[in-house]
Amino acid sequence: MTIKRILIVGGGTSGWMTAAMLSKLTNQTLDIQLVESENIATIGVGEATIPAIKRFNHLLGINEAEFLSATQGTFKLGIQFENWGGLGTSYMHSFGKIGRQWDWLSFHQYWLKLHQQGLVKHLDHYSINAQLALAHKYTHAQSNRPQSPMSEIASTYHFDAGLYGKFLRTLAEKNGVKRIEGKVIKVNQHLQNQHIKSVLLAIGQELDADLFIDCSGMRGLLIEQCLNTGFEDWKHWLPCDSALAVASSKELDLPSYTRSSAQAAGWQWKIPLQHRTGNGHVFSSAFISEQAAEESLYQNLDTKAISDVNHIRFRTGKRRKAWNKNCVAIGLSAGFLEPLESTSLHLVQTAISRLIKLFPDRDFQQANIDQYNQETDLEIERIRDFIIAHYKVTNRDDTEFWRYCRNMEIPDSLAAKLDIFSAYGRVHRETDELFREESWVQVLLGQGLIPSAADPLVALKSPSEIESFVSGTEQVITNCVKNVSSHQAFISQYCRSAE
Repeated sequence: MTIKRILIVGGGTSGWMTAAMLSKLTNQTLDIQLVESENIATIGVGEATIPAIKRFNHLLGINEAEFLSATQGTFKLGIQFENWGGLGTSYMHSFGKIGRQWDWLSFHQYWLKLHQQGLVKHLDHYSINAQLALAHKYTHAQSNRPQSPMSEIASTYHFDAGLYGKFLRTLAEKNGVKRIEGKVIKVNQHLQNQHIKSVLLAIGQELDADLFIDCSGMRGLLIEQCLNTGFEDWKHWLPCDSALAVASSKELDLPSYTRSSAQAAGWQWKIPLQHRTGNGHVFSSAFISEQAAEESLYQNLDTKAISDVNHIRFRTGKRRKAWNKNCVAIGLSAGFLEPLESTSLHLVQTAISRLIKLFPDRDFQQANIDQYNQETDLEIERIRDFIIAHYKVTNRDDTEFWRYCRNMEIPDSLAAKLDIFSAYGRVHRETDELFREESWVQVLLGQGLIPSAADPLVALKSPSEIESFVSGTEQVITNCVKNVSSHQAFISQYCRSAE
């Protein structure tokens, strides 16, 4: 009853991530095929990631400098959010730590105590990642300095998603994955249990398998069009349903962060690569026309446009089952969350890991499938809540869109988090949800949600002790940043692309 053949339907980044990792972790013992058509475009609305992608690349044995050179990649220390909490506001959601923990309390609790008295600077001043990013600097973490903030630098990547897919395809094919060019025109099912039996290509070739993986994008060729799994729509919480993407020329002073600027009915991203800048406008068609959104996109470009605009429509939400019968949906076929926090590739990565952990035999035990779906739902719902918080927690009321976001109902799980934070600045996390305390703290404070009080245990320290601790932390970070070279200089030396 062992699974012998796997067919991945759809290429792109998610398809080739799946093929590369499955072939690596199963040690080339399975017959893995991937079918894709060069005539079907892939959707890549973002080219930014979160730090977990480093583990994925490490498992594949990828050399970092080689990979960044091949994908025109740069480093990312966080995301700068402009005009989200209110017009004229700005904050950095940076990776890594904020300040230092003192005894059993996190740094932000002492910051809150001083903030109540007007005796502290913006939270960005107490993060090594944020300060390096704002200065357009970068260096790797220095593990040989364990007592220094330099050991706590946390980073990830910006890269060309299309080039990353090609890079992974080379690895996967070296590991025995067979690519088949073709367009799927029909999906055949077993009569007795309605499991997928095979797919028929336009050229007449029929491909069968034991396990099918749907990487066909939002259309869900297998998981939805064949198996009618159903879709849970989250548009009432995440009203944006459209995106416009355009490339512009590269920046000379290369930032080491993604920028997200809130607009009248959505937001605009800017992602710096070695050879160009990725830009896009995510918006709600219920609150702004596509023409007006495109005009806004062009007006807010920092460099000259060098491509045509790519128009994308989407629905935020998830399949009711990411695994149905003998089909697992990975990537956009499983669900979509707008790229506000760069989680799309992370969800691909965790789906693959979860599939390996719960790998089936041809019996496809339902309890195993149910466990996969339960873990998948919990993960994406908690990420969903984090993204909703960016819209809900705001002082903006200057447009109809933002008034809707401020007043909308939110999931109970998010409401509970906001209530807990509002009281004493505490962050309640469930199980192994993605975003850590530091992420919630930076976003909620940055959006303007200031707790009514700091943790009561802060009072165990004297005011002078707290002031000395906080100011000393800032000074150490400032001194560290002074000695770091620019992001552009680091890229030129470490991983400059040949093109």
